[in-house]
Amino acid sequence: MDDRAAKKLHDSPQSDAATPWGLLLLLLMAMTSIGPTTLNILLPALPELARKLSADIPTLQLTVSLFLLGLAGAQLVMGPLSDRFGRRPVLLGGFALTATASLLAVAISSIESLVLARILQAVGASAGVVVSRAIIRDLFDRERAASMIGLVATVMVVVPTFGPLIGGVLDTAFGWEAIFVFTAATSLAVLAWAAVTLPETRGLNAPAGAQEGFLRDLRHLTGSASFAGYVLVAAFGSATFFAFLGGSPHVVVTLMGRSSAEYGVWFAISALGYMAGNFSASRLAMRFGVERLILWGILIEVVGVALATGLAAFAPHWGPAIVFLPQMVISLGNGVMLPGAISGAVSVRPQAAGTAAGITGCVQMTIGAASTQYAGTLLAGASSAMPLAILMVVLVIATAVSFAPLMRR
Repeated sequence: MDDRAAKKLHDSPQSDAATPWGLLLLLLMAMTSIGPTTLNILLPALPELARKLSADIPTLQLTVSLFLLGLAGAQLVMGPLSDRFGRRPVLLGGFALTATASLLAVAISSIESLVLARILQAVGASAGVVVSRAIIRDLFDRERAASMIGLVATVMVVVPTFGPLIGGVLDTAFGWEAIFVFTAATSLAVLAWAAVTLPETRGLNAPAGAQEGFLRDLRHLTGSASFAGYVLVAAFGSATFFAFLGGSPHVVVTLMGRSSAEYGVWFAISALGYMAGNFSASRLAMRFGVERLILWGILIEVVGVALATGLAAFAPHWGPAIVFLPQMVISLGNGVMLPGAISGAVSVRPQAAGTAAGITGCVQMTIGAASTQYAGTLLAGASSAMPLAILMVVLVIATAVSFAPLMRR
């Protein structure tokens, strides 16, 4: 797809899957899915890798935690590179790196080489997350971009749910090596798809002559109160989900004595709330605008955390429902709010959409990782679900405080 095709998409985008934009939407979803899939797919094979490499499980957990940090930090690099050199070369190079690292991992002989391969996988996969958001902003104005981000963001919840399942099947049937071969194959498939169909979109939605350089773009973004507001709303709003990841297993499995299988079923059900929120955002963004989406999302999250504290205090006998029913409401609000916050962040300076997307993604994942760790530590000695509910309340308050200056504007 050449530049004329990209211009056509920008001038008259469609959402029908039969149109070029519809096909591009599917590609953006595939690009975004590589990162979360690669993150979770290795989990079932960790015990076998521990035996092969004579490493303990805590050491092997570095293949997950450092992958997450690599995915966060690399976005700060991939975003500016896509602004400077274009979306296509950064994306293609990123997936080539992920595929190469995956194939190299098959020949590992030590835990150090496995960790290095996983970090390289993460660096390459980060391009899919950053560039997909930047491409959407290149093609659309702010409100329509929020609508499209709502659709693409759905895969960030759906894909991690199936990653461990795929990894478990591959490990059981063919051995742990098959997991890395699968990751390499999917990365190469998306790379080939993008090479054939992805247009270069950089600059389509930016003012003429606006390419001013990375340092100037960075100063403009970091000096913008609006950009800081959108980024913090996205980070604290989504941190409710990461805190839930860190604290809910202790509450449900340890305190309530439920099985991990039951926890998994409840978790999958609660994810429907986020999917419903993303779908609602895709439908409502064009009609009501980004700020109103964020406001509605925060209000829904307020209802969710109020429900969480109420059930934890007065209905502990309800079992896992006291955790997962409020989380479904919170996730609904998150799904409504997050596309608007991301779209707002990457729209502050359209010619630096890649840099803005990189900063937003990095801050999101950093605060998310900290929330996961803190929630796990907080709940380790808890005797009820109340500490998790209170942490959720604090995070929603932080989201509302971050949004207040935007609402006044």
